[in-house]
Amino acid sequence: MTSSCCGPTPAQARPDIDVADLAAMCKAIGHPARLQLLRHLIAHGECYFGNLAEVLPLAPSTISKHVSILKEAGLIDGSSDVQRVCYCVNPARLDQLKSLVSGL
Repeated sequence: MTSSCCGPTPAQARPDIDVADLAAMCKAIGHPARLQLLRHLIAHGECYFGNLAEVLPLAPSTISKHVSILKEAGLIDGSSDVQRVCYCVNPARLDQLKSLVSGL
């Protein structure tokens, strides 16, 4: 009789998961500052960049870099008017992230 130190084997991983896409999104939320920015946008719906700069005690240039990484991963969207940029969560992409993680 063989025993497993890890208990029962979990369900098999879904073969349809785009692991590169999942890795890109996980990398984007893998930094505490980016995770805080994303959570702030989830909680508040949308936010101008100037207000995002008040969320964390970081230089605006650092926050800008973090925002860019979240945008590149498709987790947030930005739209600009004449003088300001407004950011919001991309709900479809966030749902995709949740689905991909649950499919591990």
